[in-house]
Amino acid sequence: MNRRDFITLLGGAAAAWPLAARAQQSTTPVIGFLGAVPPSNAPKWVDGFRQGLAETGYDEGRNVAVEYRWSDSDYDRLPALAADLIERRVAVIVAAGVDPAHAAKTATTTIPIVFFMSGDPVAENLVRSLNRPSGNLTGVTTFAGVLTSKRLELLRELAPSARIAALMNPNNSNAKFRLKEIEKASRILDLRVEIVNTRNADEIDGAFASLLQRGAGALLVVDDPLLNNAPSKLVALAMRNRIPTMYFQSEFVQVGGLISYGSNYAERFRQVGVYTAQILKGATPAELPVVQPTRFELVINLRTARALGLDVPPTLLARADEVIE
Repeated sequence: MNRRDFITLLGGAAAAWPLAARAQQSTTPVIGFLGAVPPSNAPKWVDGFRQGLAETGYDEGRNVAVEYRWSDSDYDRLPALAADLIERRVAVIVAAGVDPAHAAKTATTTIPIVFFMSGDPVAENLVRSLNRPSGNLTGVTTFAGVLTSKRLELLRELAPSARIAALMNPNNSNAKFRLKEIEKASRILDLRVEIVNTRNADEIDGAFASLLQRGAGALLVVDDPLLNNAPSKLVALAMRNRIPTMYFQSEFVQVGGLISYGSNYAERFRQVGVYTAQILKGATPAELPVVQPTRFELVINLRTARALGLDVPPTLLARADEVIE
């Protein structure tokens, strides 16, 4: 081979390499992850999601890419973020919350969507049925709404004589369902529950002042991305005002909250990762029934109970899945 031939061959190889690299890169599937809360408040969600992907053969950065979009609790941004993911031609959209799921569903009828939500996806008009979702959506639900009665019952055990308030975000698309669940649970338990609203993080302080003015001595925090966005702030306000508070996930109790009852969110997001991987391998959403929880966790922080001057009934401690000393 003469020098000219060698240079020509080398130049051709150098030119072909980027094309080959781009071709290989283009075969790597891309997942769009659409969330309503800031990423700093969802580390266990993302960890669980990645675990589910890995269990099914996909490692982020190796054979799958993930484009994350977070609205930072600003629901109005979700449609534009969903449209951006579609423009990037993602293979699947993961919708972390009911509002992201609605935004994704409105944006596309063809790209598969795997949602995580705490309510009823049939009542939310996301799927036709739990066993046969139809369309391009399936996912995982915690059915947190059906736990409202149990959470109120547990809170009353801890603070039997206290007047109870419920803190919720009226701007959440499932707020009307949550309100009905609270009203139903109140009738069953013969309780009067004061509803206190907060539409954004700036209103949380005022909401606590309002519930104190109404004479509330115990609080139920209703599941919502906005409230999940501020676990430390909510716990600090509850402790400062000495209000026994029931939360919807254990992360609140781990940072000093009193009690939580609900599904393990990290485990639920692991299943979201598994479903996403199965769709990448060829499954369709219609083939994958909506996953429902089979177990709920009761977590109690005894140190917080003592700080509030509460005696936790032994029967309640015996039922706890985790007791933080």
